[in-house]
Amino acid sequence: MTSKERINVFPSRMAMAVMKSRLKGAQKGHSLLKKKADALQLRFRLILKKIIETKSLMGEVMKEAQFSLAEAKFAVGNDFNALVLENVNKAQIKVKCRKDNVAGVNLPAFEWYQDGQDSYELAGLSRGGQQLAKSKKNYARAVQLLVDLASLQTSFITLDEVIKVTNRRVNALEHLVIPRIERTIAYITSELDEIEREEFYRLKKIQEKKKKIKDAKEKMLQSLKAKGIDVDHAPNLIADEHDEDLLF
Repeated sequence: MTSKERINVFPSRMAMAVMKSRLKGAQKGHSLLKKKADALQLRFRLILKKIIETKSLMGEVMKEAQFSLAEAKFAVGNDFNALVLENVNKAQIKVKCRKDNVAGVNLPAFEWYQDGQDSYELAGLSRGGQQLAKSKKNYARAVQLLVDLASLQTSFITLDEVIKVTNRRVNALEHLVIPRIERTIAYITSELDEIEREEFYRLKKIQEKKKKIKDAKEKMLQSLKAKGIDVDHAPNLIADEHDEDLLF
């Protein structure tokens, strides 16, 4: 296992605890990001459906508005442009923006509203008043749909970018970060197990050596007793130089 496949740490119990904590955090982050991506995908598909419906409706509304404009021009005659221009002093349809929060992502939402009173109330009193009112109503509906479509398109683009970033983070956690931490934990576990086996083998060899020394002393004592030597008052006849080697 190369260092690129795992995190370069010294195998210890402290490192094991740190890696397990990091693994738990990465798994929790992956779960939260996955839920966020699912929520964004759900809203993304809903917005895409609304865009298709709004564009289809926009075509019908614009077609109706163009027909009504032609009817108004035909009814009013050559004075149509002058009639409209003399009633225009400022924009009556304005747009305001608000933000919708979807899984921590702020999506812009545009809304239209009418600023001031209608300046076309007296337009068309001479002739063509009904056609003018119909044309004005159709184009007001078209402006409303354009604002809704702009809001949907902006949210669509924003969600598309956020979903790409979120999916990259989910994939990075799932296929890179979490497996790397898991391989590091497996490496630390194997190293600690190897250290424990070495320690167990060392202790076992020490016990075997102590047993051999003890057996040798007992044999020596039995031999001295057989020769009639008082071992209780005799000096230590067995050297303890082997005891120094027990820990090495």
